[in-house]
Amino acid sequence: MRFFGLLLVCLVLPFAAAEARQEADAVVLRSPSGAVELTVGVAEKLEPAGRRLYYAVRYRGEAALLDSPFALAFKGAAPFAEGVAVRETGRRAADDKWQRYWGRRKTVRDHYNEVTLDVTEQQAPGRTVQLTFRAYDDGVAFRYAFGPAWGDVLLAEEQTGFAFPGNPQMWAAHYGIFTSSQEDQFKRIGMHEMTPASLYGCPLLVQVRPNLWATLTEADLTDWAGMYFRPALGRRSALLTALSPRPDEPDVAVRVASERRSPWRVIGLGTQAGAMLASDLVQNLNDAPQGDFGWVQPGLSSWDRWWSGDYAPEVDFKIGMNTATMKYYVDLAAEMGWEYQLVDWEWYGTPYDWAAQAPPPGTDITNVIAGLDLPELVRYARSKNVKILVWLRWESVRDQMEKAFPLYEKWGIAGVKIDFMDRDDQEMVRFYHRVARLAAQHHLAVDFHGAYKPTGVSRTYPNLITREGVLGNEYNKWSDRITPEHTVTLPFTRGALGEMDFTPGGFRHKTPATFRAVGGAEPGPFVMGTRVHQLAMLVVYESALQVLADSPYNYRISPGGVDFLKVVPATWDDTVVLGGFPGDYAAVARRSGGAWYVAAMGDEEARTLDLDLSFLGSGPYTAEIWQDAHDAAEYPEHLEKAALTVTRQSTLKARLAAGGGGFIARLTPAR
Repeated sequence: MRFFGLLLVCLVLPFAAAEARQEADAVVLRSPSGAVELTVGVAEKLEPAGRRLYYAVRYRGEAALLDSPFALAFKGAAPFAEGVAVRETGRRAADDKWQRYWGRRKTVRDHYNEVTLDVTEQQAPGRTVQLTFRAYDDGVAFRYAFGPAWGDVLLAEEQTGFAFPGNPQMWAAHYGIFTSSQEDQFKRIGMHEMTPASLYGCPLLVQVRPNLWATLTEADLTDWAGMYFRPALGRRSALLTALSPRPDEPDVAVRVASERRSPWRVIGLGTQAGAMLASDLVQNLNDAPQGDFGWVQPGLSSWDRWWSGDYAPEVDFKIGMNTATMKYYVDLAAEMGWEYQLVDWEWYGTPYDWAAQAPPPGTDITNVIAGLDLPELVRYARSKNVKILVWLRWESVRDQMEKAFPLYEKWGIAGVKIDFMDRDDQEMVRFYHRVARLAAQHHLAVDFHGAYKPTGVSRTYPNLITREGVLGNEYNKWSDRITPEHTVTLPFTRGALGEMDFTPGGFRHKTPATFRAVGGAEPGPFVMGTRVHQLAMLVVYESALQVLADSPYNYRISPGGVDFLKVVPATWDDTVVLGGFPGDYAAVARRSGGAWYVAAMGDEEARTLDLDLSFLGSGPYTAEIWQDAHDAAEYPEHLEKAALTVTRQSTLKARLAAGGGGFIARLTPAR
């Protein structure tokens, strides 16, 4: 073990204008293959005099992060920043495997090297923060911990720095505030273009160099405040973390009443933009589940009239929140072989008084409105091998979950969609975990909407089968923001973090030039891009619950591609990224059993991709293909089917139409 004295970053000016590294005192940690190298060392400030702790990261010999600082500020106590010594307390290596219940890969390897450091103040009060760093071959993660000697802690701010070389490009969602549904476009911006008032959410994708990409996010967000990024003052191409403040105490982010660990701060690394799309890094940094979650069933779901509207000329009853309408959607799920049907809002009455900013007095999520026989619907659905999910407003869940969840289990409800949290402060994070634990006790799957991004906690609670936190298809009802450029940026940004309830499968198509928002007044909203573009989302976007947006009527009158919706799975045994660039195109291959599903999505530009099939096993495969028709740029609902035989030596040509094209191939071993 070794000690070295140092001065941590000051909170006001966290990045030194001039410094000299003291390499002799550096702690170096390398990943198992040596691809990633982390250095934790001391930098000497020239003005004012002093020494401080920095970390830096290299990937395949190139600088990914320059010297970057770390500091903590507290309410009612001095900052943890200066006059400390560091002691290396241990190292270890791990190489384990575990099995997912659902996700991008069934068997996961957790392979890393780790070092732990005690950082102790040399003057009173002599506090110690423990820092743990892990180096994986596809990234770095670190967290800090407060020991029992700290007592009660009011953490006001964490300032972890991320300093990049040059002027890298980044793709970031600028939320601007801490209280949002985290639904926005990830826009491309040069780091030097950031303004002081900027507040960006996780994840943040950075192109450091043409062949070096970094993804910044967090993992294992548990009893803590969510993390954001601000530009660092005084240094270009540098970011600092910011924590979501508590609503009851705005100058406090985290109340720590006992020994506590922060979430992991994660830097995913790779040579291509889609590296994190196939990575297990975020989930590896979470705890294993306790108990058996084999009852959790991934699947596809029909979605009631909330998105698609009330247009259904094929029926002889009034579409609405009633038993007949809900059976109409159950029939669609059964016809398609889907596992679920979602009963959305108003099944228990008016859920929210927008003027009062609260549920109306007397709101009760254990009662059902007249006209909807929920037990009969559950019975009817069960007879057709379909399970029922129900929508809930979060405030009512907070107040009634101990009563409601056991009742739902008794009724035979399979899961809950909980909406409008729009926060990720410490209290709201606690609510998510409380819901997950109680729902698991009553065998309920959970879909969070109005939600913050995933942090891998679905490994610990596999009943958290999906969440929103994405600018998804619902926005087609009232905006033109769901562009092909947006939908092919998502795989590299929000989609890289895991489960994403985008609600794909819109079957009323327009080109970007002819698109208009119509809500549900007509047969339903339009979507931009081709039919195959929408279908490809079910492969490119990961979600253990894929809620299909459109109505029974629209699927039946325009059946092109419906056969694909009957066979595509919602969980995968393996994932391979075939290529792409944010905003241009994305190409992914995923395996389910012996079948591989290859999918590509494009922006408004027509392009042909050469997809390498070297991931296939030996022998020939039959490729069943869904592709844009030759006139799909003008008539985006048109698609063509084809079949051919391929091997792992083959290159598959994917032709993507202009205006948001798509391509799908289902590859099965030839008999």
